Amino acid sequence: MLGKTIEEINIGDTADFVKSVTEYDVYSFAGITGDFNPAHINTVYASETSFGRIIAHGILSVGFISNVLGTQLPGPGSIYIRQVCDFKKPVFIGDTIKATVEVTQKDDVKNRVWLHTYCTNQNGDIVVDGEAIMMPPRKKS
Repeated sequence: MLGKTIEEINIGDTADFVKSVTEYDVYSFAGITGDFNPAHINTVYASETSFGRIIAHGILSVGFISNVLGTQLPGPGSIYIRQVCDFKKPVFIGDTIKATVEVTQKDDVKNRVWLHTYCTNQNGDIVVDGEAIMMPPRKKS
């Protein structure tokens, strides 16, 4: 099953994904990527930082955005061209993150869509803000 083609996508279309971040998620991400920054995995170290506790890897939240782009909008068969992100606030273990994408522009000739990509926490605070450019799957046969 393929995602939406350029013809099926409209400016203003949105999709989202919600997940609560667990300790398992953070430690698994560290193991998968090899990013063992003590801010992410060492409770004693993290307690002495400006955040006062362990923070999730910023890229973990970007992974939630990737989930939406790859499974919903544009969806399966689409290709990531570019992602720009600003990390606005930390994500803590126990936070519930909502990743949202919204189509802001499209180019039918080049088969490209631009999407505002962002994540909010359970308080509605933006934790990641950015833009993605995607190449949707071609017309279904």
